[in-house]
Amino acid sequence: MLAHVSSNLRRLRRAAGMSQDALAAASGISRRMIAKLEGGDTNISLTSLDKLAEALAVDFVAMVADPAASSRRIEAVAWRGDDAASRGVLLGSVPANSEAQLWSWTLAVGERYQAEPDPAGWHEMIAVSEGRLRLEKYDGIITIEAGDFAIYSSAQPYAYANAGSVTVRFSRVVVR
Repeated sequence: MLAHVSSNLRRLRRAAGMSQDALAAASGISRRMIAKLEGGDTNISLTSLDKLAEALAVDFVAMVADPAASSRRIEAVAWRGDDAASRGVLLGSVPANSEAQLWSWTLAVGERYQAEPDPAGWHEMIAVSEGRLRLEKYDGIITIEAGDFAIYSSAQPYAYANAGSVTVRFSRVVVR
């Protein structure tokens, strides 16, 4: 996915007629980080990618998708944990007021993913298919068992953690 981010960022920035400095000012992401991203030399948080997309007036999918693909089915690994069994995969996207994203996640035993707060108005829907997921939110911690789900505002600090003794698998829908 990083190769797509690199080429998409450069292409979208140029199409918007923005310099790296102008994009940095509009997004709050440093020019140095933007240069490294365009060169394929660094990783970036999902929240920071959203900030760049917003500054370029495009959606998150435009930042990460293969530009040659015409389908909204994406299936791109966007996060990997320390354990090879832990990953976040963006499965696809559909229009909402602005955008909705469908993700498939797995977390190995003991793994945790710390997210940055999304902008105001963003929400997530989590459905656990296997294991136990601990959702650590600013407004409280909940455990979601296999077969259950949670809906919450993601405009707050939150984290996903494997709360069980087996790999946890869950789907995540992000809506803005």
